[in-house]
This record gives sequence, structure tokens and C-alpha cells, in this order.
Amino acid sequence: MNPRRHRRYDLIAFDWDGTLFDSTMLIVRCIQNACHDLGVAAPSDEAAAYVIGLGLHDALRHAVPELPAERVDELSLRYRHHYFASKDALVLFPGTLEMLQALKERQHFLAVATGKNRRGLDDALAHSQLAGMFDATRTADETASKPHPRMLQELMAEFGVAPERTLMIGDTTHDLLLAANAGTPRVAVSYGAHDAEAFELHGPLFVAHSTRELHDWLLDNA
Repeated sequence: MNPRRHRRYDLIAFDWDGTLFDSTMLIVRCIQNACHDLGVAAPSDEAAAYVIGLGLHDALRHAVPELPAERVDELSLRYRHHYFASKDALVLFPGTLEMLQALKERQHFLAVATGKNRRGLDDALAHSQLAGMFDATRTADETASKPHPRMLQELMAEFGVAPERTLMIGDTTHDLLLAANAGTPRVAVSYGAHDAEAFELHGPLFVAHSTRELHDWLLDNA
């Protein structure tokens, strides 16, 4: 008998930064340091964290709205410089690998839908030893940035999975809006970039406050 028939969700898509990878504060500092390099006012920790999950150009335009459009590429280059100089300090949240392995054993399709670019995600996957763990991935530079639904729509089409059989998991309202726009159920985690209070308006089935809570909920409900 096909084990997938007993699952509520055939496809589980994860955001990356702040959901699987403990990178929120590094991204905040890299945005701020890039602003310092260009001599422009840096956003607060809260404002910089809010844009995590968007594609890089969208994120920087939102975080530094006073920056002239012609300088966004320059700011992006300085952000990447700081990020790649510090990326070896990044780690998975505790329990992430075990959670993904348990889902793999139950034969869910696993995917990543992230605001990172392809180079950044592939590098992070290799660094975290998760290369091969996911059945498919989408990045903001190869499809539409969140909260446009295209990332999830492409993943669902790739595996022939209906929206009601797809679950999106993320740490920001951008992730929840992505899921809502694609018509899929969603789960939020509160240990990443956005505060739990911001999730209420976006209809998550559950808000996990640790990877352990997320793991347990998925085993019981996914």
C-alpha cells in the first residue's frame, strides 16, 4: 500500500533562512554593514529582519527605501561580500536534520522555497550537508519573489500535488502570504525573523516555538 495515501500533505515546502537555518541575525548585520559601507543610514534590527524572505533586491529596497534605485546593485554587492565572509558561522537549528529525515522516511516530497538566490542556496545546502535531502528547490532569482505564489505553484506542478495536499512552513509573514496566494495550508515558526503576533492575520494552522515543536506537530498532523 502506498504510504502517501495516509499522509495529509504529500508536499512539504520549507523556507530556508530563519526556518531551517539559524541565519536571521547574520542577515540583519550584513544588511546594516552594507549600508555603512555605502555611507547610508542602516535600518534597525527589526526593520532589517522584517525583509528576510524576500528576494535580495526587493529586501534591500524595502529595508533602505531612501536609497536611490541606481545604487541597489551596489548595496547588494556589499551585502553579499559580508554574507559570504561570515557564512561558515551559520548552522541548522538544532533538530532540523532529524526532523527532515523523519519526514523523508514517511515519503513526503520535501522542497525549499526561499528568497535566497541559487548560488546562495546551493552553497548553504552543501555547507549544511543537506544536499540531496530535498526533492526540489526554488530561489527568488529563478522565479518570482515572495509573496507571489509562483514558487509554490511551480513546485506543486513539478510533483503533481494539489494545493490542499501541500504545506508551506516559514518564519515570516512573506512565507504565509506566499502560501495563502497559492491556496495552500501553512505553518509558522516563531524562532526566526518575525514575531509570532504578526502571524495571526495570515491563518497558520500552527505556530511552532522550536524545531522540536515543529517536528512533533508534523509527525502528528502532516
